[in-house]
Amino acid sequence: MQGPPLPPELAQDGDVVIGGIFSFRTGLLPFDRREICIYCCLSFNFREFKFAQAMIFAINEINENPDMLPGVKLGYRIYDDCGTMDILRAALALVSGLGGEVSDENCTKIESVQAILGHSGSRPTIAFAPVVGRFHVPVISHFATCACLSNRKEYPTFFRTIPSDYYQSQALAKLVKHLGWTWIGVIAVENEYGLNGIAAFIQAAQEYGVCIEYSDAFSSSGPPADLQRITSKIQSASSKVILAFMSHREIKLLAKQLYEQNVTGVQWLGSDAWITDHSLADSEGHGILVGSLGFTVSRVQIHGLEEHLRGLHPSLFPHSRFVRDFWEDVFDCSLKATATGRRKPCSGLESLRDVESPFTDVSELRFTNNVYKSVYSVAYALDALLKCEEGRGPFSNGSCANPAQIQPWQVLEYLSMVNFTTPEGERVYFDSNGDSPARYELVNLQITNRGTMEEVTVGIYDASQLTCVLSMNYGSLCSESCPPGSHKVLQKGLPVCCYDCIRCPAGEISNSTDSIHCMKCAPEFWSNERRDACIPKEIEFLTYGEILGTLLASFSLLGVFLTTLTTIVFYCHKETPLVRANNSELSFLLLFSLTLCFLCSLTFIGRPTQWSCMLRHTAFGITFVLCISCVLGKTILVLMAFKASLPGSNLMKWFGPTQQRLCVVSFTLIQVVICILWLTISPPFPFKNMILYRDRIILECQLGSALGFWAVLGYVGVLAGLCFVIAFLGRKLPDNFNEAKIITFSMLIFCAVWIAFVPAYISSPGKFTVAVEIFAILASSYGLLFCIFMPKCFIILFMPEKNTKKHMFRKSTNNR
Repeated sequence: MQGPPLPPELAQDGDVVIGGIFSFRTGLLPFDRREICIYCCLSFNFREFKFAQAMIFAINEINENPDMLPGVKLGYRIYDDCGTMDILRAALALVSGLGGEVSDENCTKIESVQAILGHSGSRPTIAFAPVVGRFHVPVISHFATCACLSNRKEYPTFFRTIPSDYYQSQALAKLVKHLGWTWIGVIAVENEYGLNGIAAFIQAAQEYGVCIEYSDAFSSSGPPADLQRITSKIQSASSKVILAFMSHREIKLLAKQLYEQNVTGVQWLGSDAWITDHSLADSEGHGILVGSLGFTVSRVQIHGLEEHLRGLHPSLFPHSRFVRDFWEDVFDCSLKATATGRRKPCSGLESLRDVESPFTDVSELRFTNNVYKSVYSVAYALDALLKCEEGRGPFSNGSCANPAQIQPWQVLEYLSMVNFTTPEGERVYFDSNGDSPARYELVNLQITNRGTMEEVTVGIYDASQLTCVLSMNYGSLCSESCPPGSHKVLQKGLPVCCYDCIRCPAGEISNSTDSIHCMKCAPEFWSNERRDACIPKEIEFLTYGEILGTLLASFSLLGVFLTTLTTIVFYCHKETPLVRANNSELSFLLLFSLTLCFLCSLTFIGRPTQWSCMLRHTAFGITFVLCISCVLGKTILVLMAFKASLPGSNLMKWFGPTQQRLCVVSFTLIQVVICILWLTISPPFPFKNMILYRDRIILECQLGSALGFWAVLGYVGVLAGLCFVIAFLGRKLPDNFNEAKIITFSMLIFCAVWIAFVPAYISSPGKFTVAVEIFAILASSYGLLFCIFMPKCFIILFMPEKNTKKHMFRKSTNNR
């Protein structure tokens, strides 16, 4: 360095010297006033002085430990400077280490330090760390948190025992998300620390869906207009949560300005640079900061440190001006031989053992512990260096360092491999970027019973999991959270945190708060009324339990009952002329087939299965063909009987009982063959129809082969049509052979029902398709039963005088 050497504020000789840079004084005077003072910083910073004393305490503790650095005494040189340029000058003084001219006697003595501890601020560290790094001198900071310092290319020798702001920004973003705040403002100090910190926070916050209403920065040394602009912005903003990424100097200025403007109702989130600073309680308007939340390093106890601090005396540092000023300020006396001004001379009996001050308070050791760990990191590195075994060293060919000529670059090599555990169980090591593992305590600034503002630990953060016992909501939302069952739709022209909540459409759900979109339910599921869960779709089919199914089943059973009753009537009067004249064998077979027709309609009701689907259509086809075949046989028989009654006709021998049976069996066998082919090639099967209705499943019988179904139905239609034509041709036969007229009318009803069935079947939805088919079966069956048998039953039961050969013969004669 050019110029006279800069003497350190606190110093102790040793075989290996560690440097330290702290700012015991803060509040730098403006440049135009610095020429009138020697120390151009205004006020004491007891925390920084405590940091320096913690460094001295750790060095003394190591020197007294026989197991660590045996035969080697550690020394220290600690500089007290404020302002980036003065701090840089102190760092260069530690690196050069030249206290005077070099002579033959002292040329082998190492004057430069082996490592530098400090500084507390990121901005000064950013200034001197790359300069010191060119000399391969390790720099270990206990409080410089700027994420930019993790850049190994620009800061190759930088280490820190405090986590990077990258992790703090991640933790703050997780905290904001955890507490449900999605609409916040961000303010920072206008330097690398603040700007890098909020940049990392904003990036992390956006990943968690948190929106930033505004982002601004100012500096304590900047123009007052900047502070006024930010105050106005806070007043007009709608967000009620503000992240302040700055030091204690800026937050004091901002709190004072807001207090003067009577701005209240703000929830503050603080960076570790100010959230635990005890000097906040001495600033005007600090009440605004009550309730602030922030992350800071863990609190620990350092055994013996309090005794060391209370044992401080000016006689231990006779060349330190700061210690003298500190002592005079604490005891309000003068250490000079003759008192000047308002202070009386110090008596020499003053002692810090009876004084309660921020300097002697060790109840909240957080960053002080980082200084303690920094010293021990250097000590463990030196200890490993001195205990190195040749051939196992970290240098070329496994070589070790020369204990008599320890170089900073060698200490740097060993420092990167440091890994030890403190007495409190905390593991200390550095990653490839020189960063320490991230572990924080979440603190809340509260007013205690003593009326002072203190931080209270309310949570833990370990870079992977947030454990928080808070449940707070300050309403810092641009839009209220969307409940499950709805999703967010962005409002045009506004950030993503400003949105409308739209209910999920039917068939879609959202089962979490603030869903971006709704999820479609699986095909067999449907959304519930609240749209927050998928429930199985209702399966619909024609059942006996519903009114429609009960009515159809009742009419089916009624048809069976009436057919059975008719059969009994005919059987009891089978020898009467009326029954005998209507071919009792075909009549009984027709009544049996009608019973089957009524019963087959029951197979269409109930849950479709593989067997029921095959049975319902084939049973319907075969029974109706059997029924129509009987009617056709009766129709042909009527015509044959009339022709046979004519003189010289012998047609009856060609259509006797055997031919009648063969006719019925033949017609029925054709339908049986069609049904067998249908069931063999492509049979009906149960099918879940999820297309017809969106909210329910129609369980129905798929036809399999549509050709098979229409072949079965078509064959029934052909027989019915043939029967109708033949009966129509014989409609004018004599009354005693009026069967043809009755069959014509019954076939007319039958054909009308099934012709109407086709369009109704095709157009009916869901289970009503089945109901239409059952209705067609019942209607046609009832038509045949009533038209063919009811008139005869009426004559048999209520007009027995007409059920005689004489009456029938007379009527027949009259007709002729």
